Amino acid sequence: MVNLKKYNDVSKLFVIFLTFLFVASCSKQNYVTKIEGKRIPITEKENQVPAIENFIKPYREHINKDLDSVLAYCPETLDKSTGKWQTTIGNLMADVTLMRGNIVFQAREQKNIDICLLNSGGIRSILPKGNVTARTAFEIMPFENSLVVIALKGEQILEMVDFFITEKKPHPLSGVTFTIDKNNVAKNILVQGKPVQKETIYYVGTNDYLSNGGDNMNFFKKGVQKFDLEYKLRNILIDYFKEVDTIPVIKDVRITVE
Repeated sequence: MVNLKKYNDVSKLFVIFLTFLFVASCSKQNYVTKIEGKRIPITEKENQVPAIENFIKPYREHINKDLDSVLAYCPETLDKSTGKWQTTIGNLMADVTLMRGNIVFQAREQKNIDICLLNSGGIRSILPKGNVTARTAFEIMPFENSLVVIALKGEQILEMVDFFITEKKPHPLSGVTFTIDKNNVAKNILVQGKPVQKETIYYVGTNDYLSNGGDNMNFFKKGVQKFDLEYKLRNILIDYFKEVDTIPVIKDVRITVE
């Protein structure tokens, strides 16, 4: 006959022994209490992994080829520091944006953009003399701003002109001209060659940042209608470069001072 008492005692001792081993093993486990990391640029030669470099190389070469392909030629350097009220690069930016934007706006809305107003600060580089590439456009317009058209009454066009006089900055402007008299007041304000009318609706092209009142252009917030053309300003430049052989140097006077 089996001695159950001795069997139970042995079982109890075995269970106690296993419990002791489990607790002891748990007490020796290492737990992660802190994780540290750092960014290692893959462009740094000492940090490059051959496998990664070999994977990236064909994509980099393809992108560089696209960016560096010659699209047009610029006969002289266009710089935003060339004038007090307007600049050669600003005139180009505004005219091209109005022209290219109208292609989309007319197709979608059967309307014309009357004015284009951008911000001088948005131009981040010169357009240098020589070959012009897509990379040039990325350097001039590195941001992802897109073209927006705001419907403004003539009253807001007058506010826009007053803003120019107060700011004294050569913001890119196209489609409107005016004269600043000796009293620092605007006169002879023309939109597409016609005197501005307070109750007339004018369609003004600008970027999405300014359309929300950026750079203190609060008159845009009074717009009666808004159209997002989903056309990046940088792409507008690239598309224009592809169309022309030589970039024009636009020096016509848009703001005169008595």
